[in-house]
Amino acid sequence: MKFTLSIVLFLLVASTVRGENPKDELKGVKQEIKAKKQLISKTRKVEAVVSTELLEINRNLVQKETDLGKLDRDLRGVESSLDRTGHEIGRVTDEANRKKQEIERRLASLYKAGELGAVRMFFSAESFPQMAENIRYMRSILGNDKKIFAEYNDKIAELSRLKLDLERDAVKKEHIKDGIALKKREIEQEKTKKAAYLVKVRQDRKSYEASLKELQANAARLQAMMNRLEALSRRKLSSRHEKPGSRLKPLPELPPVPDRGFASQKGRMSLPVRGEVVETYGKHKHPEFNSYTFSKGLSISAGSGSDIRSIYEGSVIFADYFKGFGNMVIVDHGGGYFSLYAHAAKILKKVGAEVARNEAVATVGDMDSVRGPMLYFEIRHQGKPVDPAGW
Repeated sequence: MKFTLSIVLFLLVASTVRGENPKDELKGVKQEIKAKKQLISKTRKVEAVVSTELLEINRNLVQKETDLGKLDRDLRGVESSLDRTGHEIGRVTDEANRKKQEIERRLASLYKAGELGAVRMFFSAESFPQMAENIRYMRSILGNDKKIFAEYNDKIAELSRLKLDLERDAVKKEHIKDGIALKKREIEQEKTKKAAYLVKVRQDRKSYEASLKELQANAARLQAMMNRLEALSRRKLSSRHEKPGSRLKPLPELPPVPDRGFASQKGRMSLPVRGEVVETYGKHKHPEFNSYTFSKGLSISAGSGSDIRSIYEGSVIFADYFKGFGNMVIVDHGGGYFSLYAHAAKILKKVGAEVARNEAVATVGDMDSVRGPMLYFEIRHQGKPVDPAGW
């Protein structure tokens, strides 16, 4: 590039183009490009910081949603425990009532027998063996009465314990519900914070795109100037060496694209996800700046979690987080053709995996996206982006 520029400048010194000063114009363009590059560098640094902060907010949001899920499970567990305790209280209450009824029947029998009932039974025996038998019978009755009273007391104690458990679980349930409400508020705060950062990202990106547009315009001016200078040089060389009647040989035509592989499928492929195309390939006028930006792919708004499918068979050569593009997958389709899928929520394939046409490689998300859940999609040939619309 330096060598070519030196030749061009030499030509400028040797010969002046009528009506303009290319050397001064080229110098001005170079200075302008340098200034724009510095501006872009600053904007990229700001965008990198915001992108990192957004990633941290996303992580916090995921963690809080995980905590909320755990609290929901805890709440269901406590509610289930409350139901079991309620049923257990009902069962124990029924058993305690049955024991109480037995005690009431026993007390009624004792009342009917009177205060001397046991004494009469003792002295009514006609012999010593019968007296001993009556004593054993009385001991059996007393033992049974004692057992009934003990079981009744046990049931009352168990009932008290179950009621305490019920009260404790009810308090725990309220604490969990308070925790759920708090987590929901935290999640809303994180979402609000994320939305604020998204506004900042949009503003920074707009500034970056405006600067990039100006840089591209200046680069185009430089390229046009270089083209004019090179054309002038060719005309001068041609006028010096061309013989009368001779003609320059036309450039050979490029060989046609073979009718096989990825290239043969042009116009037959489907979009990688169902959704609305919110930005097409190519130039777009900036809504606020008097400038244009250039999109190297398609931006497709789609439902979060939707499958992102490979447009053609190939091999995964990249599957990881890439700052500014979020989770990203790149598929090599052979013949110098690649497809790129960015802002995914989840990557489904690893590097080296072979994928079939229309096979899911990721799911739609909003990682590093400034427009919510969406897919950014590119097709590239030999490293250069091409318009996906024609495919």
